[in-house]
Amino acid sequence: MKTTTGIKVSSISASKEVAATVAATKRAVAARLSFAAIGAWLLVAVYYFYQYALRSAPSVMMPQLTQAFAVDALGVSAIVGMFYYGYSPFSLVAGAAIDRFGAKRIVPIGAALVGIGALLFGMGNVAAANVGRFLQGAGGVFALVGAVYLVTKNFPAAQAASFIGATQMFGMAGGSAGQFFVGPLIRSGLSWSQFWIYAGILGLVIAACLFAFLPREQSKKPSDVSVRMELAGVLGSFAKVFLNPQSILCGLIAGLLFIPTTILGMTWGVRFLQEARGREYEAAVSLAATVPLGWMIGCPLLGFISDKLGRRKPVILGGALLLLAMVAWVLFGNPDIFRGPAVGIIMGIASGAAMLPYTVIKEANPPELGGSATGVINFINFTFSALLGPVFGSRLVRSADDSDVTALAHFQAGFKPLLYGIVLALILGCFLKETGPARPKT
Repeated sequence: MKTTTGIKVSSISASKEVAATVAATKRAVAARLSFAAIGAWLLVAVYYFYQYALRSAPSVMMPQLTQAFAVDALGVSAIVGMFYYGYSPFSLVAGAAIDRFGAKRIVPIGAALVGIGALLFGMGNVAAANVGRFLQGAGGVFALVGAVYLVTKNFPAAQAASFIGATQMFGMAGGSAGQFFVGPLIRSGLSWSQFWIYAGILGLVIAACLFAFLPREQSKKPSDVSVRMELAGVLGSFAKVFLNPQSILCGLIAGLLFIPTTILGMTWGVRFLQEARGREYEAAVSLAATVPLGWMIGCPLLGFISDKLGRRKPVILGGALLLLAMVAWVLFGNPDIFRGPAVGIIMGIASGAAMLPYTVIKEANPPELGGSATGVINFINFTFSALLGPVFGSRLVRSADDSDVTALAHFQAGFKPLLYGIVLALILGCFLKETGPARPKT
């Protein structure tokens, strides 16, 4: 009996040791996986920073581009706007492609497209510049979608919102760098074509790093029947999201709140400050760069406030009201009373409310349609930029040869529809259903 009891005790002790060893091994593997996941996300976030910097860089070299392409400001605006013609439709493609083939196979291709697009843009040929700018948009969309895919796949749900918000901060930091750092480089003697060639080479390097370091995923080799079924499933998912009226509202609100940042801040901001407000080039570049800097603050800040309140609508409507006030002040306010970087930063913070509909559309649709919902809102949002960029260019190009007072009046008239768009976003926001956790339960 004693021997049997001793054997049982020894067996139990050995089992506990084995269990402890297994648990320790699992914790070590989890730690390594977590480190690898963070590294993969960080690499894609750097790619997002890079493509956003290229998105905003043309705004600080408009005179050089006008001369190089032998077109007026409207022509340059049309070329630059080709970015959104690529970004918008490929928003629908990106999520489905990454879900189907994995981030390692798809995301590096997107970065390579951005790099090739930058090289084409730097050739100084109008046709090549149009194609290059389109490729920059088509490839650039895979950065945000890829980062969200990695966060959703590899991180706990409790951390997902924080990492997605941090991803947006990387993008806005790139948008600010595309103006704040590129402007002085151009001013100090770096030619615009050299910048785009160097940027293109950097994009190819980033693509190689993404291919080398992104974690490998299980490959899928489905049959022709399963491919057809997957395609039908993807189309069905998009149909469900598009047929949800709340999805359309989210896309319209996001687009209307984002347009002032892209059109006024990141495309025409430098020229507006130079021609309408009489600022020197360096000061105009620095001031225009404060808008995406404000976005860096506003995206996580407004998301944090929304999570704390447990509601989305009050923060969206409050941000829209503040944005309306700031855009009106930029256009019609007295700069002797309130001017400088604070104006651009507050405008950027307020425009950060455009990201909250990205949360609402996921909450307003079934959880399994989260990727499709992100693609849909991205598509609607950036379709605004694609369609309205040339429209605003045609309205603003007429002020180029006028006096300072007339130039200001022209810019005010040209940008006035931005105010109407924000008012429309406020009206549409009233019809948005509350999806936050503190909403009344029905």
